[in-house]
Amino acid sequence: MARIVGVDIPNDKRVVISLTYIYGIGLSTSKKILKEVGVSEDTRVKNLTDEELTKIRNEVSKYKIEGDLRRDTTNDIKRLMDVGCYRGIRHRKGLPVNGQNTRNNARTRKGPKKTVTNKKK
Repeated sequence: MARIVGVDIPNDKRVVISLTYIYGIGLSTSKKILKEVGVSEDTRVKNLTDEELTKIRNEVSKYKIEGDLRRDTTNDIKRLMDVGCYRGIRHRKGLPVNGQNTRNNARTRKGPKKTVTNKKK
């Protein structure tokens, strides 16, 4: 397995797809990186030469990825919670942040159902 920025990328996949295994690099960014380096998108990772890998590593190091990006996003969320804005309160409560409906769905954010029993009169 080739190692780029501390992430093992799969050998048998195309370079475009395997670069997306790095946090912060999507499909469009990986295509842009390969265009800058001059490597074909269709080549497999196992067929890359050491020279091409070092070029890719140098190009990837120009972007904010992995640990730095994760740290920045967590700091942004903490800042929202400290300020006490609407989005920060939603993060704190574990509810959807971007205005989604919570009456029927939002099980990913809210977790498993907590059934509430009825009181007898």
